[in-house]
Amino acid sequence: MARTRLKERVFSAHEVANICGVVNQTAINWIDKGHLEAFRTPGGQYRVYPDVLGKFLQNQGMRLPEELRKILEEQSKIEQVVIVDNDQKFNEELRQFLAGRYPAFTVNQAFDGFDAGRAIPLHKPDVVVLNVGLPGIDGFKLCRQIKEDETLTRPMVIAVGSSDDPKAESKATEAGADAFLKKPVDMDQLPELLERLAEARATRRI
Repeated sequence: MARTRLKERVFSAHEVANICGVVNQTAINWIDKGHLEAFRTPGGQYRVYPDVLGKFLQNQGMRLPEELRKILEEQSKIEQVVIVDNDQKFNEELRQFLAGRYPAFTVNQAFDGFDAGRAIPLHKPDVVVLNVGLPGIDGFKLCRQIKEDETLTRPMVIAVGSSDDPKAESKATEAGADAFLKKPVDMDQLPELLERLAEARATRRI
């Protein structure tokens, strides 16, 4: 399924000002004072994510513009999934399960850190299933990099770890993972988890 540009949309301070009916400097002041969360582009310009703007508007009792409402609806959709796991059997079982249960998903596979480094920027996934115990790479660091990468469309990360590591879940959470599953993974729990993550993807911090 083709990617939609709505999922990659961010708002400038000027656009925020227009939506809120204020001058540009007022929007910048909101950001500078921490009332409205934003990030800076390499050129130093402020940009605001749709879900953050939605939360701000709701808190201010303002109406959500139709464009923003559509963006938030789009963000709830899961279209692209990347599975990153060196266990080829599990990787394939998970791919088959997701592809069979969700025909609308495009499920991509990566079997090591190198594969992941190519697949994730290419496919810009909505969900990454990441084995944090990948050999030869710090899976927790990779998780953090995925969550902090501004070129992606803010993917949800499902970290997968061994039951032999009692600290894996807490370390994954600290690295920004949105959910954690212990191996062996019960596939039957995935539909409910994905539904919850899809909702969270649209309403993050709202």
